[in-house]
Amino acid sequence: MTRWLRSSLAIACAGLLACSPATAAPAAVYSRVVSLAPNLTELVFAAGAGATLVGASAHSDYPPAARELPVVGDAFTVDREQLALLAPDVLLVWQSGTPAHVVDELRRVGFTVEVIRTRSLDDIATALRRVGAMTGHSDEADAAAEHYIAGIEALRRQYADEPTIRVFYQVSQRPLFTVNGMHFVSELIGLCGGRNVFTDLGELAPTVAVEAVIERDPEIMLASDEAGDEAFAEWRRWPTIAANRYRNHFLVSADQIGRATPRVVAAGAEVCKALQEGRSRRSATIEASR
Repeated sequence: MTRWLRSSLAIACAGLLACSPATAAPAAVYSRVVSLAPNLTELVFAAGAGATLVGASAHSDYPPAARELPVVGDAFTVDREQLALLAPDVLLVWQSGTPAHVVDELRRVGFTVEVIRTRSLDDIATALRRVGAMTGHSDEADAAAEHYIAGIEALRRQYADEPTIRVFYQVSQRPLFTVNGMHFVSELIGLCGGRNVFTDLGELAPTVAVEAVIERDPEIMLASDEAGDEAFAEWRRWPTIAANRYRNHFLVSADQIGRATPRVVAAGAEVCKALQEGRSRRSATIEASR
């Protein structure tokens, strides 16, 4: 399974632990941590607590040191024998990606589980600080959180006065997934001066019909670069869509936009650059038609 598809499926699973307590302060400082999601593994390293990790989920590949950790399964299947050998004092699970029944079972058999929320841009800073506090690395985590916040705010200021442009973010083609206004990718689009055409939908990562995309007439289409050059091929059948008229099809790095970690600052810079190019192409096309 490609990294892009893994990211797509992770986003599609959002909301599985939507009612779980995710913000309560940890009752102890943990020194043996297992992460059950790649984004959480990355957050632990970003918080300066990588040395506390004794195991991680499959696909934990950033930073490079994460690849050296023993693999304990993935969001849906956990190797309890491996966990027992690693003897962690806490398991970190992802609120939007770890099924509730998995968390319940892990707690039932005696593991301490901390649920981490990383749905919004603000959640990333909060998660960094929380991981720092629970591992005894608050100073490093606070510094990382402040650096991350500064990066996001710099993008927000830079593009605050840009003209609005309508954007469709394509998570995958089949099924056709996108994100609503509560997802951090939609927030990135917004801080770059864009408007997610599906911001109003109720599900965090809804499936949408081709007809709905055509009706909402996006001026820009974005997708992960792991979708490849054919990411937008099928949309050529509808040349009247504004994004097609303006030739506004852009790929962004899957490595950076696929996980809610401090690397979304770099993803945001990519999105903002794409939207700026999209505005220029829109203006040029409109001017040429006069």
